[in-house]
Amino acid sequence: MRSFFSNLAARLRRDQRGATAVEYGIMVSLIAVVIIIAVTALGGTLTDTFTKVQCDIGGGGKTYTAGATAGSGKCA
Repeated sequence: MRSFFSNLAARLRRDQRGATAVEYGIMVSLIAVVIIIAVTALGGTLTDTFTKVQCDIGGGGKTYTAGATAGSGKCA
């Protein structure tokens, strides 16, 4: 009986499948954090860029006016 538990314990120590899954989980969570930080940091700048493009495409003499903060520009 003792040898059965010794063999079982040795097999469990050699099995690395669970550790690999944990490592992938940590990598995915870190990538998600980096994406969230990048979107938060660039959000206002992207909003201004798309508003400027909207003004340029819309025509009719509209011009883009930058706001005081990022993301607050308007077509005028």
